[in-house]
Amino acid sequence: MTTFNRAIIPDAIRTNGATPNPWWSNAVVYQIYPRSFQDTNGDGLGDLKGITSRLDYLADLGVDVLWLSPVYRSPQDDNGYDISDYQDIDPLFGTLDDMDELLAEAHKRGLKIVMDLVVNHTSDEHAWFEASKDKDDPHADWYWWRPARPGHEPGTPGAEPNQWGSYFGGSAWEYCPERGEYYLHQFSKKQPDLNWENPAVRRAVYDMMNWWLDRGIDGFRMDVITLISKRTDANGRLPGEAGSELHDLPVGEEGYSNPNPFCADGPRQDEFLAEMRREVFDGRDGFLTVGEAPGITPVRNEHITNPANGELDMLFLFDHVDFDCDGVKWKPLPLDLPGFKRIMAGYQTAVENVGWASLFTGNHDQPRVVSRWGDDSSEESRVRSAKALGLMLHMHRGTPYVYQGEELGMTNAHFTSLDQYRDLESLNAYRQRVEEAKVQSPESMLAGIAARGRDNSRTPMQWDGSAYAGFTAPDAATEPWISVNPNHAEINAAGEFDDPDSVYAFYKKLIALRHNSSIVAAGEWQLIDADDAHVYAFTRTLGNERLLVVVNLSGRTVDLPRESTELIAGGVTEPDIILSTYDAPHTVVSLANRELDPWEAAAVQL
Repeated sequence: MTTFNRAIIPDAIRTNGATPNPWWSNAVVYQIYPRSFQDTNGDGLGDLKGITSRLDYLADLGVDVLWLSPVYRSPQDDNGYDISDYQDIDPLFGTLDDMDELLAEAHKRGLKIVMDLVVNHTSDEHAWFEASKDKDDPHADWYWWRPARPGHEPGTPGAEPNQWGSYFGGSAWEYCPERGEYYLHQFSKKQPDLNWENPAVRRAVYDMMNWWLDRGIDGFRMDVITLISKRTDANGRLPGEAGSELHDLPVGEEGYSNPNPFCADGPRQDEFLAEMRREVFDGRDGFLTVGEAPGITPVRNEHITNPANGELDMLFLFDHVDFDCDGVKWKPLPLDLPGFKRIMAGYQTAVENVGWASLFTGNHDQPRVVSRWGDDSSEESRVRSAKALGLMLHMHRGTPYVYQGEELGMTNAHFTSLDQYRDLESLNAYRQRVEEAKVQSPESMLAGIAARGRDNSRTPMQWDGSAYAGFTAPDAATEPWISVNPNHAEINAAGEFDDPDSVYAFYKKLIALRHNSSIVAAGEWQLIDADDAHVYAFTRTLGNERLLVVVNLSGRTVDLPRESTELIAGGVTEPDIILSTYDAPHTVVSLANRELDPWEAAAVQL
């Protein structure tokens, strides 16, 4: 593969607001899921040396920041999001020396490294939790421990402190015989929630974060960070707990209530984040903080990302990836484009004066976007729709995130049987919904997992057309930890790298455009043609400069909506086409005919 120079990124650019944005305002972040990126030792799992070996590929793509999903020591119950030692690397991925080498080599290429940080919970194998089982230990109050419900035998059905359910299925409470009490886990039972009300917990977390920053990393992506502050009554009791003044919610079809209203964006959320900023980041330059933010509204996003409030640089909001289902993610619905546009408009307008937006449609928890909202039924439609979805996202105001393989147009796995899946969430959901609660048929549930399951984004990175897609050696003694997508022979980096019409080449153009165009990085955003069911259209404006973005998110030729037509009434020439999913002459003709061909998308200088 040929290597090219990356774009030079200015230190800061000025927006239409009152203050200049820092370096990440026109940067692009690339997420790496380490266990699925590159295996160098033949054990079927990706590793840190594998990431280091692919840095030239990432530098060529033009991205600025690499976000690594967790590589800390872990029992791997939830693929590393259950951390047993924050200050060590899991042997599956390598060593601290390997991490230091990755940092040094990335920095040589101008790439920053952001680590995933999970501090809402730890592993139940963390030393803190082991010590917490002893009521006389200084760590006794480091987790959310509660006694059994009055009148019930501890450890028996119905004795849980309240009726909360876990996001991974079953109760959110697990009985610990050693302590004789229950601990709260919003996710797996091997992921107990830390008690952030305890200042000693916060101090330990901040010390650990400083240790990593001193070692040379460039920031953190913070997993479910908006769940750290729980709502309790004046006596510290949770809803539904004996004697609590707070009323719990009704149970759902699976027999539990959702803890989110009492655990998301709690009363001390701002206090905790501001304290973290002071204790960890004040006095440091060039870092990035982004928080995964379940339960956060666009208005709250504006507050938390407002630099004046000293909390986080940006947040991941989820309304736009949670709404296309019938109540639960396992019952997917087709994309309602007007609804999607309204959600995205809410994100954009909330931070039009202060704060910042993150832009994503894919990550390690989401299915592949080209299979979800595009069309992967043929090579032509896959390439066209992958480009259209990429242009749509990257032309918004905010910092774009590219999930590994998205730049190739990688698709869902299209698994057909339950034994092909590895994800704890999917397997638990099948057991609970199909076998226990019997609220969904096996056929419907398997279809839901195939469409929305997290393993869709976790199949190995497709580097080439060899037996294991170049993820591990074709003659490796151990197969990859999860099956390689069979379409890797047609969809892979080796085949796309030097192809000027590939999805990869298009993503390079998108990333370079954000680096080099102030209007893309900083211009005002305005939705137009909000009710059109096929075309997503908006404008970007900076001073006297204006862009029109039109995206046909369908597989058929459609009429250009009225407002978009009015904006180009004077005609469009080839130089006016800044970027298009077709070639510029084709798009000029399309716009002249007031229509867009299947998956045709363009940014047009007005």
